[in-house]
Amino acid sequence: MRLQPIPPGPGQESVWDYPRPPRLEKVPEPVLIEFGGKLIAESTTAARVLETSHPPVYYVPIDDFVAGALAPVEGSSLCEYKGMAAYYDVVSGNQRARRAGWTYPTPTPGFEALQTRVAIYPSTMDRCLVNGEVVTAQEGDFYGGWITSRIVGPFKGAPGTWGW
Repeated sequence: MRLQPIPPGPGQESVWDYPRPPRLEKVPEPVLIEFGGKLIAESTTAARVLETSHPPVYYVPIDDFVAGALAPVEGSSLCEYKGMAAYYDVVSGNQRARRAGWTYPTPTPGFEALQTRVAIYPSTMDRCLVNGEVVTAQEGDFYGGWITSRIVGPFKGAPGTWGW
């Protein structure tokens, strides 16, 4: 069966129109992250990475998280485009989401703005919002994409999509 991208409607974007290699862009809308029943991050200076077939991944400035919400943990992974990632547990009260956030301490050229920003898997939080809209987590969670009504797919990440 041949993949059929969903045509975007007015005001929508298709992930099949995103570039490869990916592009980093500023986010003009407010971004909020709630965990453990509390607001743990609020930003008007977030950025997002756009890559073909993937919902956008949002990166919030570290300084926009409440103190103590990000706990560095061991381990790393390599992105062929952005470099070596480092991970965080996300903490709020007595709740902890293990390895729910990541950053690029020494990102590759073109992604320098990620050095001071953290991406969060939305499936591990109470809620993530973009411009007041609750985000749906990307199925499969490998990429950590944030899906809003503005984005159409189909999206890579779910079982059976790895070969796209």
